[in-house]
Amino acid sequence: MADFVPADFDVPRELITPRFRLEPLGPEHNAPDYAAWTSSIAHIRSTPGFGGSWPPAEGMSPEANLGDLQRHADDFVARRGFTYTVVETDGDVIGCVYIYPSRKDPAVTDVRSWVSADRAELDVALYDAVSGWLATRWPFGNVDYAVRSRT
Repeated sequence: MADFVPADFDVPRELITPRFRLEPLGPEHNAPDYAAWTSSIAHIRSTPGFGGSWPPAEGMSPEANLGDLQRHADDFVARRGFTYTVVETDGDVIGCVYIYPSRKDPAVTDVRSWVSADRAELDVALYDAVSGWLATRWPFGNVDYAVRSRT
């Protein structure tokens, strides 16, 4: 299997905008990440790109969430995939961005993102910022990132 990103590619550690920043997701984000998504299950499931498949309707324990965050952090270090937490300027965790190779086509990069229900107005801004970042800073030729409605 080919590497997801070239060996000499300097993976971005952050994206900063006036309203939020992205930083690599890790176990240190467990409590605020858990609070953000568990308060927004229906909202996230209706977000473009999730198709109602995540998060699990029955939720998961904080311990299971910690394991999930550790897996994402391990993927980041191994350069298998890149998950970022979305942190509002006041320090609140309000979402996530996932950048992984497609399971269907290794030539495609799947990107998904969500924001918590109480920050839904930031979904399009996050989509725009990440789309521009991917186009200018990342080495991907074919990105699948569900378009957001501007209505």
